[in-house]
Amino acid sequence: MKNTIAAAATAMSEAGIGIVRVSGEDAIEIVNKIFQTKSGKKKLIDFDSHTIHYGFIVDEENKVIDEVMVSLMKAPHSYTAENTVEINCHGGVLVVNRVLEAVIQNGARLAEPGEFTKRAFLNGRIDLSKAEAVMDIIHSKNQFALESSVKQLRGSVSVIIKKLRKELIYEIAFIESALDDPEHISLEGYPENLMGKTKEILLELKKLLDYSDSGKMLKEGINTVIVGKPNAGKSSLLNLLVGEDRAIVTDIAGTTRDVLEESIKLHGISLNIIDTAGIRSTEDTVEKIGVEKAKKYALDADLIIYMVDSSVPLDESDYEIIGMIGNKKAIVLLNKTDLDTVVTEEMLAKIFEKEDIVIIKTSTKENTGIDIFEDKIKEMFFKGEISFNDEVVITNMRHKEAIQHAYESMLQVKKSLEDHMPEDFYSIDLMSAYASLGTIIGEEVEEDLVNEIFSKFCMGK
Repeated sequence: MKNTIAAAATAMSEAGIGIVRVSGEDAIEIVNKIFQTKSGKKKLIDFDSHTIHYGFIVDEENKVIDEVMVSLMKAPHSYTAENTVEINCHGGVLVVNRVLEAVIQNGARLAEPGEFTKRAFLNGRIDLSKAEAVMDIIHSKNQFALESSVKQLRGSVSVIIKKLRKELIYEIAFIESALDDPEHISLEGYPENLMGKTKEILLELKKLLDYSDSGKMLKEGINTVIVGKPNAGKSSLLNLLVGEDRAIVTDIAGTTRDVLEESIKLHGISLNIIDTAGIRSTEDTVEKIGVEKAKKYALDADLIIYMVDSSVPLDESDYEIIGMIGNKKAIVLLNKTDLDTVVTEEMLAKIFEKEDIVIIKTSTKENTGIDIFEDKIKEMFFKGEISFNDEVVITNMRHKEAIQHAYESMLQVKKSLEDHMPEDFYSIDLMSAYASLGTIIGEEVEEDLVNEIFSKFCMGK
């Protein structure tokens, strides 16, 4: 934390602008050694905070490396809460590296991945949930993920977690005070009051957990596996959804032997689509491996798309696939409806044991039924909506696990109250919930976990 650090804050590639970021107690003095204003009359160290200055970066021989704009931000009013200088130079690998080398030669060291944001956290400028939101913004794959991450950066998660922790610590303090000073603080009637507060907190935690699964899928995408017999139209569907010929399509059954993976967006929904080998009994060694892979991927899928060739009768392979789907979320696409059909929606509905099975008539050849398919995904996963308005959506698995632990602790408080246990039992589980929620914002977190979180950041952030 005492060292001054530096890194390229922009990608090392050909670009209009490249930024070298410097942060630490000596950041201004270090850049001052290599920066010359155009007039040469004033030094960087003499300027006010939050100003930007035109000039040149020079090497140790006073030769100009590049023409730059330098932004100056003095502590504590910067991203890291330290003295920070950002050198805006021309883009390109060579020039950015030369500027970075000049900074390091004059006393800075190369920053570790995520070290700027880590310093912002350790210096108290942002909490851990906001720091993780920074990384999520950088890795956003769709509009929802971006909006959700921006909300978290602005404190949507922090606010509700701090509110819950405030309520918990009040109850803990009351119980401890009453146990220490029973003559002046009475616990008479308190269990009834605590039960009411416990139920309120449980409802809030449950709401966060309920939204977390949808939030994770909207952030990372719905893992979707296309299964069916050979030549049912699986690869044609993949090509149709992707918008290009990614999979080989022929009239020969068993053309697809390995899995093909693609990520697509359907009106704001990200689908991580896997096209698998057709499921059937086969003696072909390579095809058999592909069939086993198809079954494995289907087992782990969020959504199974079962392609049925409506022009041929159902056989043992179809019944094996139906059994494999079980209670998983699935959409049955009754394909090739442009041909004479022998399999109908009514037939499939009777075979499936679950009443809510979604069956859609499609033709990948004529591109029909795909719009209905998209709407059904919205209904299945997001109740027809892709907006959570002002709801706090948990998209981070670490946060979800912490909330789950807090929820279980509060369930234990509720059970202890119902069983009329002594008051110190309540305090133990309330403190457990308090600590679990604290790990989300970094109040109750170990150094190793902090290091692990920031190691996943990109350089220069």
